[in-house]
Amino acid sequence: MTRLSTTRHPRGRRVIGRTLLAATLLTAVAAVPAAAAVAPQRTTAAAAARDDVSEAEAQQVSHFYASYLDAVAAEDGGNLATALRGFYLTPELRQELRAWEKTNHADGVLRAQDVPAAFRVTAGDSGAGHAWTHVRLTWGSVAHPTYTNLTVQSELGTGKISGIRG
Repeated sequence: MTRLSTTRHPRGRRVIGRTLLAATLLTAVAAVPAAAAVAPQRTTAAAAARDDVSEAEAQQVSHFYASYLDAVAAEDGGNLATALRGFYLTPELRQELRAWEKTNHADGVLRAQDVPAAFRVTAGDSGAGHAWTHVRLTWGSVAHPTYTNLTVQSELGTGKISGIRG
């Protein structure tokens, strides 16, 4: 049986097509692990940067609460407490706290009438120009503590505290 030259071309095209397909697949398979290896590094770097921001804001909130608790606990610390509010809090939050305090007859920063025995600050999330920090106030005795949890919002641009929610 004699083959015509036209019958070789389709077979030749199939071989070339399969070779090109195999080469393309091999290239794609080699590229996928390389892309996968790069993606987690970017995510990790972004998460680390976000964690650094959150930690910095948490430290700022911690400084405020440490100073504020000392001022409120002091017999003549009213002026210092007011000055600390002026330095650490946004004007809008100070106004909001005055309204809250008038309604609730308590300290708006602490959300209470008394001074807690201790506090703990934990960094939270950050995004959209804000960072959120968790503050746990400890009340009562060492043997029988109770806790109040607050969420404190800070402005990333200024570092000022712009919200306190209990």
